Amino acid sequence: MKLNFRQAGEGKPLIILHGLFGSGDNWVTVTKPLAEHYHVYVLDQRNHGRSPHSPVHSYLSMADDLLEFISDNKIENPYILGHSMGGKTAMQLALNHSDKLEKLVVVDISPRYYKPHHQDVISGLSAVDLENIKSREEAETAMLPYLAELGVRQFLLKNLYRSESGGFAWRMNLDAIVGQIENIGMENKGVPFTKPTLFLRGENSNYIQEKDHEIIKNLFPNSNIQTIAGAGHWVQAEKPREFVEAVVTFLNS
Repeated sequence: MKLNFRQAGEGKPLIILHGLFGSGDNWVTVTKPLAEHYHVYVLDQRNHGRSPHSPVHSYLSMADDLLEFISDNKIENPYILGHSMGGKTAMQLALNHSDKLEKLVVVDISPRYYKPHHQDVISGLSAVDLENIKSREEAETAMLPYLAELGVRQFLLKNLYRSESGGFAWRMNLDAIVGQIENIGMENKGVPFTKPTLFLRGENSNYIQEKDHEIIKNLFPNSNIQTIAGAGHWVQAEKPREFVEAVVTFLNS
């Protein structure tokens, strides 16, 4: 699958993968300072952003998409950074094809299995009547009973756009994601990745817990876990300066 992407900067290649219901557009704030150090590629994963849709949504397929992207663009020994779902994609590539990357950064996700826990988001998105809404404000109102946090609604509404017919549509393939939501939390498996790896977790997030340290070390023996103080799950959005500093320090070490 040919993924949509944007790029900036020069130097060592750094590939960035967003999380569930996101897109490369969410990474504009941190792309600029990272592009001062690296040639940054920010991808839209399958069924997200402006990348193609597919009925298949699994980490094996997304890792294959990433492998194809690296090959098509003749990228050698990149650094790869992934947040949440993107972190699992990046880990799967590293476990399957360790020769295709030099260093790995995984943001606020563990290789372990996670039970489906996005029902409120799915309910909020499903409540939007795309055929009849007249504005983004109407879409947000429909989501409100399911999603009380303004920031979450605004994040999700970045996926809403006007189609050529003049109506509204989601850029993401909501049907495929909902149909395979169990895959989003699937455990990562493969041959241990022995190259340098950094796990960045938010202090206020419970995605990486003490119980995860053993599985992380088993699959990524040359890894460290670093906590960003005051951050939740969206570390890069909540603490961008600290996030960039941690990433650059690790990649340049």
